Amino acid sequence: MMKFLDRVHPYTSSRYNIWAFRVLVIIGLGWAYIWSLHGLKVDPKLIQTSLPYMADFLSRLWPPDLSILDVAIKALIETVQMSLWGTTIGAILSIPIALLSAQNLSPLWLRWMANLFQNAVRSVPSIILGLFFVAATGLGAPAGTLALGIYTIGYLAKFYQEAIESVDKRSLESLQVSRASWWQIAQYGVMPQVLPLCLGYTLYMFEYNIRAASVLGVVGAGGIGFELVSYIRGFEYSKAMTMMLVLLVVVTSIDALSSQLRNKFKSD
Repeated sequence: MMKFLDRVHPYTSSRYNIWAFRVLVIIGLGWAYIWSLHGLKVDPKLIQTSLPYMADFLSRLWPPDLSILDVAIKALIETVQMSLWGTTIGAILSIPIALLSAQNLSPLWLRWMANLFQNAVRSVPSIILGLFFVAATGLGAPAGTLALGIYTIGYLAKFYQEAIESVDKRSLESLQVSRASWWQIAQYGVMPQVLPLCLGYTLYMFEYNIRAASVLGVVGAGGIGFELVSYIRGFEYSKAMTMMLVLLVVVTSIDALSSQLRNKFKSD
């Protein structure tokens, strides 16, 4: 049959293969979603009976208690400070790891080790890192800052690596022909090309770390998350709502600012 199609039209066979492949992909995705839904054991009746409890919880959050606004702002400032230093530490440490992981700069054995380290860091949840540093330094912002710094490495190093691997190969080849050292190739051939993109990634990670810092408060790693969890555990939902609103305003503002800066870096 396929030989007959090939004789009728040279492109008929390829179109048929593409169509069959797409059908198989759709069937495979459908099966995966059905299998996942079955594994989750979702009970629609349970969801319907849970709606009144969800509505009751939301009603307790409103109106927010603005009497603790000064506490919320103070905790938020600490969260931003944690995110700033955590992102900076992670970004600095990510640069050499990304250079060692890049396919166009490092040998296979070195790439394997650097990528293994990246995967190991990404596999550890941020809350586990928070628990580790709380045990090492005690409760408070220092533990959260260190946890964010290590957590940032797992992602920024990968982002930096992909940016490095997408640089123009001709510029690297010209430096190699001129017998430039590995460090000179990285410094003059790679960094000028990837710097705007890496700055955009770093801003995005800073924005994300503000949210992650609020989660680290669950284990006592400082920031607005610590206050938020304390109010929820004490059933002071209106005060918790104030914390969430303050966090929402700041995250939205930083998102808008970082988006403008990222667009500026891309245009430059």
